[in-house]
Amino acid sequence: MITIVDYGMGNLNSVKNMLKYLGYDSIVTGEQEIIRKADKLILPGVGNFGMAMDVIRKSDFLDTLNHKVLEEKTPILGICLGMQLLLEHSEEGDCDGLGWIPGEVKKFEFPDKPQLKIPHMGWDYIEKCKESPLFDGSAVGERYYFVHSYYVRCRNREDATATTEYGIVFDSVVERDNIMGTQFHPEKSHKFGMDILRNFAKM
Repeated sequence: MITIVDYGMGNLNSVKNMLKYLGYDSIVTGEQEIIRKADKLILPGVGNFGMAMDVIRKSDFLDTLNHKVLEEKTPILGICLGMQLLLEHSEEGDCDGLGWIPGEVKKFEFPDKPQLKIPHMGWDYIEKCKESPLFDGSAVGERYYFVHSYYVRCRNREDATATTEYGIVFDSVVERDNIMGTQFHPEKSHKFGMDILRNFAKM
């Protein structure tokens, strides 16, 4: 069973619906006991980094997630805000994250490039840095749907699986052992996004 962690930040049912379309069972829950039994975890989300971490801490998710991910090595996929939460710190709210992947989340700022709008929204390409099971069977020319005002920069380049250029080059897919994340929304990225979710579900 794939467990989609409900920590009150939205964008949950679209992930569940896409997994159902692909033929995989999943459950959306904030119940600790169900999360503890998960075979795989998805941490989606849209919204504010600081608010999300505040909910996670106050709801006692932190100990459960740390145990599942760091001790049991349960595969986890963070999506959009969920990927950013995997990092150590964010400029959004000047807040510490889960700290599973060394690095930080920074705000897009383009004072000399007014043509670049914030948030970065719409379809964009990725440049793969290394092989990953998330990309098994992917076709050439993949593009994905992004919507974000903050971006990830990994401290260790081996944790960056793919990058995207929007004014700067940022890390758009991260991976460290059983911990994976995509800045884009695979559930909104049609065929290429389906491939990502299917590959994660098969792990």
